[in-house]
Amino acid sequence: MPERRSPTLRRRRLSAELRRLRAVKGLSVIEVAEQANWSEAKQRWIEDAQWVRPNPRDVQDLLDIYGVTDTREREELLRWAREGRQKGWWHAYREMLSERYSTYIGLEAEAAEVLTFELAVVPGLAQTDAYARALIKEGPAEIDEAEIEKRVQIRVERQQILTADDPVSLQMIIDEAALRRPVGGPKVMREQMQRLIELANLPHVIVQLLPYDAGPHPGTGGAFTILSFEGDPAAVYVPTIAGELLIEEDKDVKRYERVFRRLIGKALSPEATISKLATEVTET
Repeated sequence: MPERRSPTLRRRRLSAELRRLRAVKGLSVIEVAEQANWSEAKQRWIEDAQWVRPNPRDVQDLLDIYGVTDTREREELLRWAREGRQKGWWHAYREMLSERYSTYIGLEAEAAEVLTFELAVVPGLAQTDAYARALIKEGPAEIDEAEIEKRVQIRVERQQILTADDPVSLQMIIDEAALRRPVGGPKVMREQMQRLIELANLPHVIVQLLPYDAGPHPGTGGAFTILSFEGDPAAVYVPTIAGELLIEEDKDVKRYERVFRRLIGKALSPEATISKLATEVTET
């Protein structure tokens, strides 16, 4: 079974700690950049965690500026810097992935819990190859067959977090519209619903359908995914046609968490969901 480790989470953790140390020292970004003899932009990139992989030499310089002398603390931060410069499996697809989507995949790879709501389609972590292929082919991006296959492979690779030695805890709430939208034809839809049933029977996966008769609900604004971690702040990923959003501000993350809890109350129970999916499989 694959081990779930992500350089993205190490970079995020390192950047957060470097921001904290600067704040404790009472220094501005500009002041640190001047002392480190690099640009203000570089300092902001280092603290942003998404665009730059800080090298250990730069981190050492920052720790000197911040007055960090504890050997154990320095070594841990330098280890995060070294691990953060490693390449995840998604690096091979970097030319077709946006920076935010790459960051999302990297965070998802080591999340302890994933809570995802989908309004129109089956979540990527649960898609069969055939369903994903049909969906990508008709998606907003006009791409050739070779790229379609690469994007399908990306989804397959992402799904390994469900079969790792320490699998992610996954809870999916799926609007009934996803079942009613024929993607790839009846055979593909039967296989897809069967996949949802198989996943729903795993001890670390919960699947809930949000039926039409639930009426208006707090998720009508669109799909989103909440990523939670052991010892690190949660994040929310929101896909849009114009580009992805990665939300990390605590108060905003909590808003999505409240919405997800309300969606749970509107959705069918996990047991009723499995029963409904089984009926759909036989009738499709």
